[in-house]
Amino acid sequence: MATIKKFEEIEAWKLSRELTREIYGATKNADFSHDYGLKDQIQRAAVSVMSNIAEGFERGGNKEFINFLCIAKGSCGEIRAQLYVALDLKYITEENFNHLCKLCNRISMMLYRLIDVLKKSSVTGVRYKRPED
Repeated sequence: MATIKKFEEIEAWKLSRELTREIYGATKNADFSHDYGLKDQIQRAAVSVMSNIAEGFERGGNKEFINFLCIAKGSCGEIRAQLYVALDLKYITEENFNHLCKLCNRISMMLYRLIDVLKKSSVTGVRYKRPED
């Protein structure tokens, strides 16, 4: 397995960046853009996914990284819940809803797998790496 040197190499982060871009695009819709509470919350949740992946990685320890990945995964669920509100209020089409939910589910699954790999790893993280390792 290749060693990831920076968070920008993590596939889940790349996909969460795409999700964030698409959420911001969807919230530009006239009705959605005027629902300031929902618009702000879903945008912040999307940014939270990519930010928590990045912050967790930069902490340098697997236990902290796992914690931040769990927060990112939770934010994916939050986005999906908010997408239901947006769909019910007809701020987004069913097609857009399905696409964005699929993206969230994909990221969630990637995060789950990454968490699982980290939990099973004997490596504790770069912060704990000895100079001779």
